[in-house]
Amino acid sequence: MLHTKIIDIKNSKLSIQKAENFISSHDYGASIFFTGTVRNQNNDQIVTGITYDSHDELVIKSFEEIYDKANQKLNIKNKSVFIEHAKGYLTIGEISIVIAVACKHRDEAYILSRYIIEEIKKRSPIWKKEHYNNKESAWLKGNPILHEKN
Repeated sequence: MLHTKIIDIKNSKLSIQKAENFISSHDYGASIFFTGTVRNQNNDQIVTGITYDSHDELVIKSFEEIYDKANQKLNIKNKSVFIEHAKGYLTIGEISIVIAVACKHRDEAYILSRYIIEEIKKRSPIWKKEHYNNKESAWLKGNPILHEKN
């Protein structure tokens, strides 16, 4: 059973290349890369940047718990997982989160990647403050995607 992971929160620019280097292996047939980036608008406002703040110790703990819960719930035997979230001020187009997963099969990779991002949005103590072109700014409320159970 092969399990590898990197979990971190950074005050520096995130790199998808670092994630790709970490999960790259001939043991896996599928890799999924998810990046969240700062977009230029939200709720009819022009956004110029976002400041991310977090309780770093609790963020790492939540990422670890999400990883552990995924192991229990999804039962994916062989995988590699890379999770990094940015902290501090980011401008338009900069990467705020990188999630990379590698699994034997594509279905496992898609399921695992989606599970991780949804749980991070629900559980991790990361806050974002949007900055607008009118020089105002606002802390945003959390907005996880909730799905009805089939």
